[in-house]
This record gives sequence, C-alpha cells and structure tokens, in this order.
Amino acid sequence: MILEIIYKRLESILYYLIKYPIYKLTLKKLGVHSRIINPLKIEGANKIEIGNNVVIGKLSWLAAKNLTGQDTELKIGTGSRIGNFNHIYATSSIIIEDNVLTADKVYISDNRHEYESINKPILEQGIKQLNIVKIGSGSWIGENVCIFGASIGKNCIVGANSIVNKDIPDYCVAIGSPARIIKKYCFDKKTWIKIN
Repeated sequence: MILEIIYKRLESILYYLIKYPIYKLTLKKLGVHSRIINPLKIEGANKIEIGNNVVIGKLSWLAAKNLTGQDTELKIGTGSRIGNFNHIYATSSIIIEDNVLTADKVYISDNRHEYESINKPILEQGIKQLNIVKIGSGSWIGENVCIFGASIGKNCIVGANSIVNKDIPDYCVAIGSPARIIKKYCFDKKTWIKIN
C-alpha cells in the first residue's frame, strides 16, 4: 500500500515535470500561448521575460547572467518568432520588442570576451560589457546574423550573415560585415530609397 502511494506520487511528479519543464516554472514571465521548443540551454531563467504568443525555435540558448555586477534582463516581446539555434546572451540588457522575426543561427549579445592580455588564454580573461541591445518592433534579422552591443530600430531588415556592431535607426535595410545601411524608407515618397 505504501509503495503504491509512493509510486503514484512519483508518477504525478514526473508527469508534471514533463508537461511543465523546469524553465517554465522558473522564468520571470512566460506569456500566454508562448512556447520554447526543446531549448538547448536556459540560464538565469528568473531574469527572462517572454511576452504572449512568442515561439522560440528548437535548440536555442537563452541566457540572462549577471557576470558584471549589473542588473540583468532579457525580454522578448509579444508575437515575436525566434528561429532555431539562436543564441541570445545578456549580461546587462537585451530587449527584443514585439513582432520581431529572427531566422536560424542568430547570435545576439551585449558583451564580448576580453582579449587584451596576450599572456592569458581568452577563456580566463572574463567578459567586457558592451552597450545594451534593443531590437525594435517589426524587425527581421536574417540567418547567421551576429549582433554585438548594438541596437536596431523598428521595422528594419538585417541581411543574412551580417555583423551588427553599430546602431541601426528605424526603417532601414542593412547588410554586410560590418553591417552598413543600403536602404531607408522615405515617408515623403512612400518607398524604400537606396543609400549610396
């Protein structure tokens, strides 16, 4: 009888853990109808906020780790779609606003590894805090894009394989390594204008 009760309790606990993975219990906020599909890793879950109707693709790594003594936050806004294999690592602040689309294999970080000392392995040199990262609502980030301590305005497009290390204003198309603006929306002409 006692073994049967213990077995039923264990069975209900296992069912609960499978149906509600640990990250769902520890996230600061997980919005209605939002899901993270088979995450690779989630670190600092209690500092991660996810809005409503967000889908985060499989094997993505989300982190909000206080490595610099600053408050840390990672926010993903309502309606955003984060691709497969994304790596988003905040040590200060990364805010992805509403309805942002990222393709697969996108890297977003507000920090970088130190490398100043040539007498120490980079792994042992710690990290350097960069600027906070904010991606404006309605933007699209292409495949293999890397964003390092730079913000992107709203309704922007960042082309595949670009490296963004400087801010991009609203309504721009940027490509390259480092990314440069090639088009900007003109409200007077109601069209996208090429930038020389």
